[in-house]
Amino acid sequence: MSEHDLIVIGGGPGGYTAAFRAADLGRSVTLIEAEDRLGGVCLNRGCIPSKTLLSVAERIESAAAAAGAGVRFGPPQIDLGALRAHKDGVVTRLTTGLAGLAKRRKINVVQGMARFTSPHELEVTAPGAPPARMRFQQAIIATGSEPIRLGHLPQDPRIMDSTGALALADVPERLLIIGGGIIGLEMAQVYHALGAKVVIAEAGPQLIPGADPALLAPLTERLQQGTEVHLSTLVSAVRAEADGLWVTAGAQDPGRFDRILVAIGRRPRGAEVAPEAAGIALTERGFIPTTPDKRTAQPHIFAIGDVTEGPMLAHKAVHEAKVAAEVACGEKVEFAPRAIPSVAYTHPEVAWTGLTETEAKARNIAVKVAAFPWAASGRALSAGAGPGTSRLILDPATGRILGAGLSGQNAGELIAVAGLAIEMGATAGDLALTIHAHPTLSETLAFAAESYLGTLTDL
Repeated sequence: MSEHDLIVIGGGPGGYTAAFRAADLGRSVTLIEAEDRLGGVCLNRGCIPSKTLLSVAERIESAAAAAGAGVRFGPPQIDLGALRAHKDGVVTRLTTGLAGLAKRRKINVVQGMARFTSPHELEVTAPGAPPARMRFQQAIIATGSEPIRLGHLPQDPRIMDSTGALALADVPERLLIIGGGIIGLEMAQVYHALGAKVVIAEAGPQLIPGADPALLAPLTERLQQGTEVHLSTLVSAVRAEADGLWVTAGAQDPGRFDRILVAIGRRPRGAEVAPEAAGIALTERGFIPTTPDKRTAQPHIFAIGDVTEGPMLAHKAVHEAKVAAEVACGEKVEFAPRAIPSVAYTHPEVAWTGLTETEAKARNIAVKVAAFPWAASGRALSAGAGPGTSRLILDPATGRILGAGLSGQNAGELIAVAGLAIEMGATAGDLALTIHAHPTLSETLAFAAESYLGTLTDL
């Protein structure tokens, strides 16, 4: 049995950040990752490859939209092999960089699957090697999440999860996407831009559950220009035949498809490390309970990222990782954000942070909503950004900014301004009196604040 100071289980954004931060604070760190390279789902099969493909899709759509300004291009010629190589090249460059950062910090990277055998011991198994037993002083669990599967669907290679969709094996003539959340909509726009006829079946009453409905109008308008959307629709059966996948969906019958993407959410992978052997119980939903300083029921074992409650987002995992690493190194910090941003990197983008209007109503919190339409934005019009909106959720008694949402071009970049305002306890007056460059999309948030204050002159 080998002896270890701090072990981090999982090499995704949360795991490698925790390992790097602890090493920077002087700890001897062992990082255990099941795959042959670092980066986890986000870098290898999620955030980075999807945004790479989305950027290509946006270029295709922008080229077509330029016709309205008098500039016309011919139909795009799609080289799927070159596109895959481009995507894989971006991923390889980033994962290679991570390996270099780990080496520079003298982190011991071990490939294999880790499972606890006691509160201070674990076993690591790797293909072609005998199990390795390790004893540790402290550990951080960062094993992430995996796609939820639908058990009633047949086992067929034409039925994909997000990993299969990003592999880009081909562009189907007809693609059904089950799930109208962020992943489903992003993939819908990628495949639509590449030439597929896309149909979305969402079980709920709206797209992107969690976002305020008022933010979705610009995106819905864009989707209606080529994608078929069915809300409140459950796919009850799929029959796999040689000529395609035949789908039954309640009263609506979308028909035959060449491929199906299942994108109905993700579930935590905490159980795979056998936490019960370390004296850690999972919740009914499979999450590992933690305190604000990210400790589990065993104070020397921490958990971060998707295996813990909260939004399954890489940036949440990264911030939790730094807290866990610093607490493990003796610092007194905790994870207590006022706002965690969510972004759909669709065209247009949808982003929100802090309290939503929907949450406020559900919790009986009195709020005032102030909005500014991008139809009155000089920058949005001159850039051909299309429809959009900037919204603030405010405390009517103090004017303090409690939440914000944007829909439109670069909404994911702009939401950081609102996030900082919420964390700083800023008011509508603070935002309105901050001089924004003109013309910019960022000033639409200031205009929303002015709308609340009654000082807006741009409408």
